Amino acid sequence: MNNKLILLSFCLVTLFFGTVYVSVHQVYRQSANDPQIQIAEDTALRLKNGQPVDNYKAPADAVIDIEKSLAPYLVVYDVDGKPIAGNGILEGALPTLPQGVFEYTKKHMQDRITWQPRKGVRSAIVVQYYEGTTSGFVMIGRSLREVEERIERLTKMVGLAWLASLILIVVHRLLVTRKPSQTNPAVDI
Repeated sequence: MNNKLILLSFCLVTLFFGTVYVSVHQVYRQSANDPQIQIAEDTALRLKNGQPVDNYKAPADAVIDIEKSLAPYLVVYDVDGKPIAGNGILEGALPTLPQGVFEYTKKHMQDRITWQPRKGVRSAIVVQYYEGTTSGFVMIGRSLREVEERIERLTKMVGLAWLASLILIVVHRLLVTRKPSQTNPAVDI
């Protein structure tokens, strides 16, 4: 095996494991949105059809602290992006989102993003615009803590498999290029 073949082998192994990593990473992250999409669309439809926003004001015992809980949470925003009802709280209040999220969502009807309102708090959120009897936005979120732990394990597994593959290529190269030892023929006396 010459050096060009070794380099090609390294590149192919790296490409293979990189593709596996990116693919599985994206499946993990994108599937984190699945429950939120359904809940956001259903809630927006109810609000569009006239269900009162007050139905989404959570009693104190039903509030979800998005910093600590893995449970999905909901926040309803008015047409200007001001939080008006919901069960998800951050630092004791309904969370606000950057105005650009509302501008994008109003044009595209839905936005699916990773939201990090502060260090250590990351959520997969879906924001849905609704227009009808009233207009506004519904945001459904869920912590990414478990998904990120899976991604961390994936990174370690793929990284170790990649490294082991590179080591095997080097070991194979060393074994193939090693010259057989010269032995002295037995001398008959």
